Amino acid sequence: MFNDAVRARKDAHAAGLPYPKAAELSQTLITRAKRTVERSWLGEVSSVVLQQSLRDVEAAYKAFFASLKGERRGARVGAPRFKSRKDSRQSLRFTANARWSITPGGRLNLPKVGEVRVKWSRALPVVPSSVTVIKDSAGRYFASFVIGTDPAADAGRMPATDQAIGIDLGLTHFAVLSDGTKFDSPRFLRRAEKKLKKAGRELSRKQKGSKNRARARLNPDPPA
Repeated sequence: MFNDAVRARKDAHAAGLPYPKAAELSQTLITRAKRTVERSWLGEVSSVVLQQSLRDVEAAYKAFFASLKGERRGARVGAPRFKSRKDSRQSLRFTANARWSITPGGRLNLPKVGEVRVKWSRALPVVPSSVTVIKDSAGRYFASFVIGTDPAADAGRMPATDQAIGIDLGLTHFAVLSDGTKFDSPRFLRRAEKKLKKAGRELSRKQKGSKNRARARLNPDPPA
């Protein structure tokens, strides 16, 4: 859907026509396209997700034009480009009107997908407004939630105390407190580098294009 919207805008620009708006693209690329044999599979996806892709394209073009005019802060951004199926990271976003939910049993109920088991990293403090499902290069799925917070309410959850302490982050130690307490560095990077070198050697021994190589790329550290 993202690529279809980018293509429609590129074609309009090449023909010297005004850029089609999201509402117009929604009619041609979603509503009418669903009725065709080539795009009938769009009916298998939540319409909210498809609409969100159109909004993402529109937002990307607005940022691009604002960058050209110098109205956007930060580094200049280019025009939206086509996405590839081979992209290492893929995602889709469900907003509130998509009617997704978290079940009482702690599962994520997504429209046109169903209930999905979740390994929660922590409890959500409030009801989220949207969820983005992300697939990384290793084939793992993550759910990222958007929530609204109240600074006053957050401060109220903290225990009352009149004590204060300073924290100094360093190189030889991860942190040193003002009372003299020291925390050693966990050295995650060093351990990860060793594992990466070992996984790289194992991957290089696999034949290119083989299933074993594909499995080794996705799961570089299989259980013994």
